[in-house]
Amino acid sequence: MKVMIFAALILMFSMIALGVRANRKGMGRSAAKRLFGANVAIFFGLMLVTTIVLMSGVGAGSVAAAAGAEAAGPGAAAATGGNSSYGLAYIAAALSTGLATIGAGIAVANTGSAALGAISEDQSLLGKSLIFVGLAEGIAIYGLIVSMMILGYVG
Repeated sequence: MKVMIFAALILMFSMIALGVRANRKGMGRSAAKRLFGANVAIFFGLMLVTTIVLMSGVGAGSVAAAAGAEAAGPGAAAATGGNSSYGLAYIAAALSTGLATIGAGIAVANTGSAALGAISEDQSLLGKSLIFVGLAEGIAIYGLIVSMMILGYVG
């Protein structure tokens, strides 16, 4: 586990250093896009591998905790959180809220700027444009509702 954390830190700091170096050096648009794509791919790949390793219970402490919970009785594993599906449900709830909020922010940015442009030309469009901005904000609420449903299923 310590090796995994050490590798993640080295990868993270090397990608930051590479980005700072490329920024100082001045790079073209296509090279910047490739660097950003590599950074995102490495980040999400590292997060996926780390999640799989942590959820599989590869540490000596998790094995000892699971053995102690089994010795204590059948209900103790659920009480101590010995089931990895609870962890995955929490990750799913966090992802549904986080990604929905990011999507809502992008949608509000686009519709809000368009609404301001339309209102500056014709003030009678205020009500219609507010409806579209409100619909874009609803995306975040849907993500929050989905995460509450996931957490209600777990708890």
